[in-house]
Amino acid sequence: MSASIDSPAIEFRNVSLSFDDAAALVDISFTLSSGEMIILTGASGSGKSVLLRLAMGLLKPDSGQIFLRGREIESLDESELLAIRGGLMGMVFQEDSLFTGMTVYDNTAYRLEEHGWSETEIEKAVREVLQFVGLEGEEEKFPEALSGGMKRRLEIARAMIGWPQIMLYDEPTMGLDPIVAIQVLDLVIRARDLNKVSSLYVTKKFYEIPHLAKLSAARSTSGEVSINETTPGSQARTRVMVLEKGRIIFVGTADEFQKSELPAINELAALDHHDHTKDPYFKDPWDKRRHPNEEIL
Repeated sequence: MSASIDSPAIEFRNVSLSFDDAAALVDISFTLSSGEMIILTGASGSGKSVLLRLAMGLLKPDSGQIFLRGREIESLDESELLAIRGGLMGMVFQEDSLFTGMTVYDNTAYRLEEHGWSETEIEKAVREVLQFVGLEGEEEKFPEALSGGMKRRLEIARAMIGWPQIMLYDEPTMGLDPIVAIQVLDLVIRARDLNKVSSLYVTKKFYEIPHLAKLSAARSTSGEVSINETTPGSQARTRVMVLEKGRIIFVGTADEFQKSELPAINELAALDHHDHTKDPYFKDPWDKRRHPNEEIL
């Protein structure tokens, strides 16, 4: 059975998984629709990263079913799973996964080369995605010559090349300063709104949730892309899902999440001590006219 564009991007049906008799996920059921974003949050060890690895087929559940575009993962052999990871889906991990001995161009092109794209197709795709993440002109540099923010943008370019239909993000702003974190968030928003990418986005940073839910990207008739706050009735298709001890305890809108009185959500909010109202925000974080002390790292 081939993947169907009409099927949900991802569907979990009563999925459970344990490690050494310790439950990692318990009876997880949800559907990620085409073009939708689910922001997945919860305390450390609640099962967020495990859920992403199940969605990629890197782990297998003890019970339940997982579907990607209508195809059950359990029915796929390793070559089919590799094809899905190479074309249908991309993932940005917390850890640095760049090839240090490869240039920016070769790091970006690697996945397409592995899956038999022609040199002409690869060159076009690399140029397009590097422009998307703001790394055009950096093709011949090696990772050691890049700043932390540039490395993370290169990670995103590697995951997004060829424009997969589904993106998985595992705390992609971990360890980044506020300006660079905004760059990453805005790339995620652009991919969702301009390229209609379905996405699961894992975070423990509460301030990222309204940013992702209440801002949207649009392209003008001249081709210029802007990111602006939306009105309540026109917000992007974004939901928040909270895990606690491997179970889903909340699914709803960002506004419903913010108003929730669930103890687990209040405890998570209490852990975020930083005053984010003073974090810098730039309508266009790519603006080359930024003053020196506002330099993009």
